[in-house]
Amino acid sequence: MKKNDKDEKLSRFYDELRRERQQTHRSYRDRALSILPHVCALCGREFEGKKLRELTVHHKDHNHDNNPADGSNWELLCMYCHDELHERGDDAQWYGDSSPVKKNNTQSGFKAFEGLDKLLAGKRKPEIKDG
Repeated sequence: MKKNDKDEKLSRFYDELRRERQQTHRSYRDRALSILPHVCALCGREFEGKKLRELTVHHKDHNHDNNPADGSNWELLCMYCHDELHERGDDAQWYGDSSPVKKNNTQSGFKAFEGLDKLLAGKRKPEIKDG
């Protein structure tokens, strides 16, 4: 088999895979939009007309293959809330320690104003005289 044939088959495979994924995404998104109210589940913003494209389908259990007909695994979120939800680490419960968002809970021990009260204790406020 020639290299061009392999590249062509691989290209067709990826194209078909991409089409299937888009079709699956479209079908559950369309179902979610027909079942659920066009309101972001987090911020409560309502969407209609051209703005509907700003609503995304969030899988509550983070399993994109779990698409029940009743929509019980979905919630509609605006794209801003959807991004925020994933960025702030709410998905950590699903990913455990391998969450893409890591929280740094270590403290350096540095206290910027430590001892300031002692330095200021002996100082008096200057008197302002009206002239």
